[in-house]
Amino acid sequence: TSFSTPKKKKRDDGMREHVTGCARSEGYYKIDKKDKLKYLNNSRAFAEEPPADTQVRTCLLLTAGRRSEQRRLLSSFTGSCDSDLLKFNQLKFRKKKLKFCKSHIHDWGLFAMEPIAADEMVIEYVGQNIRQVIADMREKRYEDEGIGSSYMFRVDHDTIIDATKCGNFARFINHSCNPNCYAKVITVESQKKIVIYSKQHINVNEEITYDYKFPIEDVKIPCLCGSENCRGTLN
Repeated sequence: TSFSTPKKKKRDDGMREHVTGCARSEGYYKIDKKDKLKYLNNSRAFAEEPPADTQVRTCLLLTAGRRSEQRRLLSSFTGSCDSDLLKFNQLKFRKKKLKFCKSHIHDWGLFAMEPIAADEMVIEYVGQNIRQVIADMREKRYEDEGIGSSYMFRVDHDTIIDATKCGNFARFINHSCNPNCYAKVITVESQKKIVIYSKQHINVNEEITYDYKFPIEDVKIPCLCGSENCRGTLN
C-alpha cells in the first residue's frame, strides 16, 4: 500500500494543479496566502470594471426608463396643464406647514405657518371615495351618532370624498364668502383628486378659507365668516 505521493505541481497562473483532476477527491488542503490574494485581486478587478458595452447598455436602459416614467406622469394628468403636475409632485414631497386651531369663524380652522404665494397648491383634500347612495346612508348615521359636522366633498356626479372619520387637516378649512383659496379637481393616474389652491398671497397665521358652494336649499345654514360681502348663508 505504500507508494510515492506525486509532487504537487503549480500551474502557470500560480494556482495548484490537481493531480487526480478533481479538487474534491484530494481532500482539504491549505492554499498559500500569496496565491489567495492574487486570486482575490484578479476577481475584484473583473468585478469592478465591467465591459464598456455593458456600461453603455445600462446607461441606455436607465435613460429609457426615466423617459418612460416622465411620459407616464404627463399622460396621467388628463385635462390639466403641466404646471399642475409639477405642483402636485412638490406638494407630495414638500408639504406646506399648516396647523389647525380654534377659529373665529366656526369651531376649528386651518392656519398657515409659512407664507404661501398666490396660485399654489396648499393641501389635498383626503378621504374615502364613496358613491352617492353610501353618502346618504352615512349622513343619516352621523346624525344618529351625534356627529354635528360631516366632512363630505363632492368630486363629480358619482363620487364623493368622505373625510369625516379618516382624512387630513383639509377637512378643518372653513367657508368664507371672500376666501383666500379655492378648490380644484385634478386627475392623477386616472383618479380624480381635490386640491386646495391659494387664490392670493397668504400670510403667516392667516386662516385658510374657500367657498363651499353649497346648493341652494330651503333650510338655510347661517354663515359666520364676517367678510364685508358675506351672503349671510352657506346655501
